[in-house]
Amino acid sequence: MQHDDPDTTHLIHHPYRPPGDFDAPQPGVFKASTVYFPNVQAMREREWKNKTGYTYGLHGTPTTYLLEERLCALEGGLQCVLVPSGLAAIANTALALLRTGDEVLIPDNAYGPNKALADGELRQWGIGHAYYDPMDPADLAARIGERTRLVWLEAPGSVTMEFPDLLEMVRICRARGVTCVLDNTWGAGLAFSPFDLLGDGRGGQGSLGVDISVHALTKYPSGGGDVLMGSIITRDEALHLQIKLCHMRLGLGVGANDAEAVLRALPSIGLRYAVQDRSARALATWWQQQPQCVQLLHPAFEGAPGHAHWQSVCARQDRAGLAAGLFSVLIDARYSQAQVDAFCDHLQLFRIGYSWGGPVSLVVPYDLSTLRSRQRAHLKPGHLVRFSMGLESAQVLIHDLRQSVAKHLSSFT
Repeated sequence: MQHDDPDTTHLIHHPYRPPGDFDAPQPGVFKASTVYFPNVQAMREREWKNKTGYTYGLHGTPTTYLLEERLCALEGGLQCVLVPSGLAAIANTALALLRTGDEVLIPDNAYGPNKALADGELRQWGIGHAYYDPMDPADLAARIGERTRLVWLEAPGSVTMEFPDLLEMVRICRARGVTCVLDNTWGAGLAFSPFDLLGDGRGGQGSLGVDISVHALTKYPSGGGDVLMGSIITRDEALHLQIKLCHMRLGLGVGANDAEAVLRALPSIGLRYAVQDRSARALATWWQQQPQCVQLLHPAFEGAPGHAHWQSVCARQDRAGLAAGLFSVLIDARYSQAQVDAFCDHLQLFRIGYSWGGPVSLVVPYDLSTLRSRQRAHLKPGHLVRFSMGLESAQVLIHDLRQSVAKHLSSFT
């Protein structure tokens, strides 16, 4: 006996449309692969390269357009492209701007996966790379050659937290006509403006700034430790188009619910950044007083590598200055690696895990010999441990540090 399928056509093509004047604190979430056009002519005329209309979900929805514009406001940019992670932002930028025979210069203290990309895929495609000393602008200037098309900047450096002379390095890139791109995840658009490093016009005509800012939205903009996303922000339309065309050809996109999560978190980013900054300084001050710590790596502290450069960009004109809630310590080399690992394992509130900027404090011990191509004189011998602040009480976190130090770092073994 054959049964007729129920007809639900009237549900699929239901004529009702809700009124369009709804407004609320949180923006609407639009999910789409297919986007409707009113007619064939509109389909043929609509342009996906700007925000004048919609063509396909991968090229943008009201939700992603809104997030892009708010991120531009955060960092002082004019154009933004969203990608599935911070590393995807690095890769999209490199693939858009580099060709076989070109060269990219990377600071030796850069985010590790950026270096891995250069040593892997970029090398295989005939794109050269070299590492420069991030604390020596003259070394950068000497390495820029005829093949150099892109210079990466990172402020501060990954894990060891050296703050470079951004102003001089940007000037060098401009004088040599080389595009410079900053990994601005640490600054987050709050500690300083990447497109207006002098603070004289928020990226206006004649301001000193980078050409491109990439940002792992996974960190502070998300704030929850539950979203992977990145952004590529520019102020030059032609440069943006190069990146966007590559973005389209690679088929990169972000999920609407992830975009919603970042949009929901953005209004509180300044509050969270400031709280985690204060907590990091409180814990860093505590570590400075401990005999187990041979060196504190936090750019806002006097004596830390690049402190004066941090001041020149983040704390000018008698401002106290901001810094991310992130720092590292070098623990006396007389302790064994097993003792340092046990110290990390015994912490009760700090969880062991990568990333930062979320609500839970994290700790990770690093082996510097695997991260750097050369030994740096400004770093003392020792075991490096990085801490990232969550939203817990600083005093409770210090108590957690104290109990684990007493148990595992009280004597040498």
